[in-house]
Amino acid sequence: MPDQFSPDQALVSARCTLQTEIQGLQDLSARLDGSFGAAVRLLLDCRGRVVVSGLGKTGHIARKIAATLASTGTPAFFVHAAEAVHGDLGMITAADVLIALSYSGTGAELLTIVPLVRRMGARLISITGNPASDLARLADVHLDAGVTQEACPLSLAPTASTTASLALGDALAVACMQARGFGTEDFARSHPGGALGRRLLTHVRDVMRQGQDLPTVREDAPLFRALEEISAKRMGMTAVVDAAARPVGIFTDGDLRRLIERQGDVRGLTVAAGMSRAPRSIGPDALAAEAAQIMDTLRLNQMLVVDAQGVLLGALHIHDLMAAKVV
Repeated sequence: MPDQFSPDQALVSARCTLQTEIQGLQDLSARLDGSFGAAVRLLLDCRGRVVVSGLGKTGHIARKIAATLASTGTPAFFVHAAEAVHGDLGMITAADVLIALSYSGTGAELLTIVPLVRRMGARLISITGNPASDLARLADVHLDAGVTQEACPLSLAPTASTTASLALGDALAVACMQARGFGTEDFARSHPGGALGRRLLTHVRDVMRQGQDLPTVREDAPLFRALEEISAKRMGMTAVVDAAARPVGIFTDGDLRRLIERQGDVRGLTVAAGMSRAPRSIGPDALAAEAAQIMDTLRLNQMLVVDAQGVLLGALHIHDLMAAKVV
């Protein structure tokens, strides 16, 4: 370990770094003007794709901005500036908008491709720290991401400047997202493979037990018939329905134990003697995550699913929600 290392000094350094970057973001926020709205308008009017390009550290930031735009409703992809001059320029069309990132605004690779992109008819948004740079002058819209100082004590490693560029890209993505009315279900469709997608796209109807797998009995049925349903359908309960298939109760393993404690011999009883009336239910179009939250709050292992007329459609078990990775 280096002799000069001090945990206390490291903490001081961390706070100084964060404060420098916070100050850079505050200055950026105060400096925003109509050019930001003009940039958002270009992105919203784009008939093709938004292409984000940069080199080095700004290349990493550009890649993240492209990913954020794409996941929030603005079709976008990243093109490495160095690769663009060796063939990847063919990915860009006249219908696209190019967002070019270069803190100095003098990157040779970007300045090589920008005139070609402009000539084909694509629009250009530049993000630099130098409004007087060539890249800023060539752009339809320039966004100033300049900072007064880097967090790096040598003022060499891009730190506060890359944070400012990244935050500016996030601001563009969020503004476009809000302008398009991009909502939670839209977001989930962009993230179908993750936990978020499962929570936002899985509905009760997707995981409920139904048909032959749904345990049901009438309330005048003998108790042994309910036990047969509970055992055969393996839900730890059976729904109790009337002649119109509307649930009037639910009979669970717990109800059976409580009935035995009260009555002793239960062989001659009907389901009505031990069922719980007014069972909790939910509609099939509700999110499975909503059902899971209700079941967790009420400490339920099962819940019935009914349609708008109160007719029984299915039933949920907490294990089914767990298997679907909703909880």
